[in-house]
Amino acid sequence: MLSLATAPPAPGFDDGASRAQQTFRVALQAMAQPGIIQEINAQCGVPAGLSPGMTAMLLTLADADAPVWLPAGVSDDVRRYLRFHCGCPLVEDPARARFAAVPGGLAAPALQRLHAGDAAYPDTSATLLIEVEAFGRGPRVTLSGPGIATRRELSIAGLPEGFWAQWRANHQLFPLGVDVFLVQGNRLCGLPRTAQAET
Repeated sequence: MLSLATAPPAPGFDDGASRAQQTFRVALQAMAQPGIIQEINAQCGVPAGLSPGMTAMLLTLADADAPVWLPAGVSDDVRRYLRFHCGCPLVEDPARARFAAVPGGLAAPALQRLHAGDAAYPDTSATLLIEVEAFGRGPRVTLSGPGIATRRELSIAGLPEGFWAQWRANHQLFPLGVDVFLVQGNRLCGLPRTAQAET
């Protein structure tokens, strides 16, 4: 019998290709409509310490060519899960990551520590995934920009302290800058670098 230390990681998607495509479409929709909460329905195993939505997003986005940064405090189960299912390098410096994933309760890197892309290849910038406490609660922000007809209000509990000040500085870097996904359970909200935020 296998010990817990050598037990295989939780399973990935129950139907890899179709579930990844489904999740990717949800992610695209979230970025196309900033501030609109989307639902991720792809079924997958979930390692302790990650939410279903965060797990599905990482299974979809991370691969051998997409280094991932995780904060201190993330369990070995999560690291083993990502190495096994995604084959992604796990890096210690957030500036080297294509994706940074912050499970609930752990410290997120400041946006300016992540790679913002460069003038020739702005699409090589990092994407930050943050697990938040709740949508519809907490401080309210007003979003505007592409994908928003006029203005859109969004309330989020559990964002890192000073996040919206960092976001305004990130927005000013356009066409460079970091994109952000906010995750809560199976729900997802996109914040592309094009979105302006007023608190």
